[in-house]
Amino acid sequence: MRILIVKLSSLGDVVHSMPVVHDILAAHPGAAIDWVVEPGFAPLLRRVQGIGNVIECALRRWSKAWWTAPVRAEWRAFRVRLQQNHYDAVIDLQGLTKSAVIARLAHGVSYGLANQTEGASHEWPARWLVDHAISVPPRIHAMDRARVLVGAALHYAPEGAPRYGLRAGAATARPGSAPTVVFVHGTSRDDKLWPQANWVQLGKRFLSAGWSIALPQGNEAEQTRAELIAAAWQFDQVMRVDVWPSLSLDAVVDRMAATQGVIGVDSGLSHIAVALDLPHVQIYNFPTAWRTGPQAEHGHRHQVSVEGQSIPSLEAVWAAWTQVAEAARE
Repeated sequence: MRILIVKLSSLGDVVHSMPVVHDILAAHPGAAIDWVVEPGFAPLLRRVQGIGNVIECALRRWSKAWWTAPVRAEWRAFRVRLQQNHYDAVIDLQGLTKSAVIARLAHGVSYGLANQTEGASHEWPARWLVDHAISVPPRIHAMDRARVLVGAALHYAPEGAPRYGLRAGAATARPGSAPTVVFVHGTSRDDKLWPQANWVQLGKRFLSAGWSIALPQGNEAEQTRAELIAAAWQFDQVMRVDVWPSLSLDAVVDRMAATQGVIGVDSGLSHIAVALDLPHVQIYNFPTAWRTGPQAEHGHRHQVSVEGQSIPSLEAVWAAWTQVAEAARE
């Protein structure tokens, strides 16, 4: 059996869809699984056990200059690669017109979402562009939505906790060094940010307890915030603080995997922490963790969400960390 998954973006959505690979192989051992994705997320998928070909589709970039000769040439090359194989099933996990078009262009029977789920994007033409539109519960976790859809398309019921299959490189932590916690302070939406002062106070607690702190950043604004947070700690403590430089997604995964825990806002890096099975507290400024956050029913005993109608307090986040740290030690 040969399966093609279409999930183009974004980072968190791609991570939430990873467990379908293990599900497929459990139900259909020996299946060949390919995946179509935006180039920026391709390195991550190439680390997922069970994925064969990762087909890069730069729709975001192409849409800005679709009329130019270079883009038209890239599009033709993409179509040739997309249509190299015949698939027993082509499954669009995105539910957008653009992803459904990609699924339809591939050679094989196509499947996709028949309805929108709460809080997720969906475009009605998508259901008419695939051969079979499958209804899923309207209120469902993003990961469960992907697992249920693929299971229905391939005639099996997903079982057990999700298994992401994300492989990290060799650990880079120095022997004998202090344990390190990663503060994922950046996200694509400002209303998801946690106050800078809270990060400073949280960091003081970790540093006083003997921890080191890593501060990743992916753009100029995040780098500035990371440097301001680090500058607020005492000089002797700053020696145990590492503001990461701009890194490839591969390098971020490897560095994060070598740490002992993560505290982060709702962002792609936080979801990667879940996929790496790290002790993790995910901070939500809105009561939406049921949709994308770690859940007890998914087997995430040492990964929890802290949420509210307003910004979660420092004490709530610290209490949640104490909970996951204890669970990780059991």
